[in-house]
Amino acid sequence: MTVVTAHDRGITTLTLDAPANRNALSSALVGELADALTRCADDPSVRAVVLTHTGSTFSAGADLKAPPSPYTFVALLRQIVALPKPVVARVAGHVRAGGLGLVGACDIAAATTGSDFAFTEVRIGVAPAVISLPLLPRMEARATERYYLTGERFGAAEAARSGLLTLAADDVDEALAPLLDGLRRASPQGLAASKQLVTARVLETFDRDAEDLVQRSASLFASSEAREGMTAFLERRDPAWAL
Repeated sequence: MTVVTAHDRGITTLTLDAPANRNALSSALVGELADALTRCADDPSVRAVVLTHTGSTFSAGADLKAPPSPYTFVALLRQIVALPKPVVARVAGHVRAGGLGLVGACDIAAATTGSDFAFTEVRIGVAPAVISLPLLPRMEARATERYYLTGERFGAAEAARSGLLTLAADDVDEALAPLLDGLRRASPQGLAASKQLVTARVLETFDRDAEDLVQRSASLFASSEAREGMTAFLERRDPAWAL
C-alpha cells in the first residue's frame, strides 16, 4: 500500500506513504490514490478529504522508473478538481515537479513555512505540461514564467503569494483546524455546488487543453534530450548540456 486512509469526524485523510522514494508518482501510487478518491466521493460520511504525506517530501514528482501514463495522471488531477467534496493539501516538506500538480489540483492547499517547491522538469529536458492544467488558471503568471523556466526552489511564502498555496504557517495543523471545522459545518449539497462554481474555469482548461498537453508531454519524454536528462538524474550527475 502506498496510500493510507484514515477517517475522523467527516474528514478522510489520504496519506501518501512511499517515503523510500519520496512519494514519487508511480503508476501504483496514482492508481491507489484514484481508487481512494472514488471511495471518498461515494461515501456520504465523508465531508472533505485531506491529502498529506509521510516523510520529508510530499511528492518528488513522477517516478522515472515506473511512471503512470500521462492520461492516467491527467485523469487523477481532473478527479481531484471535479470531486464533489473539497480536497485539502497538507504539506510539510519538499514538493517537486508533478507533486506541484497534486497541490495545485486541490481546492485548499496549506504548507509549513519550511516547505519548498520547484518545477524541476526543465532540468531533465521536459516541461511541466500536464500539471499546467490545474496550475496556470490558479497561479500568478509572472511566477509561473519564472519558476517554470529556472527550475529554482521557492519557499512557502512565495508559493502562497503566487497562488499555489492558500496559506503557509509554522504549525500547518493549527492553521488548518478552523478551515476543516468550517467544512464540517457546511452542507454536502452546499459544498458540492460551491465547489462547482470555483472549479469551473479549471475544468474548462482540462476539457480544452488536456489532449494537447498529454501529447506534448509524451513527445518530450520520448526525446533523446529527455533520455539524457533522466539518465543523468538517476546517475546523480550533470546532464550533457549543463554549463
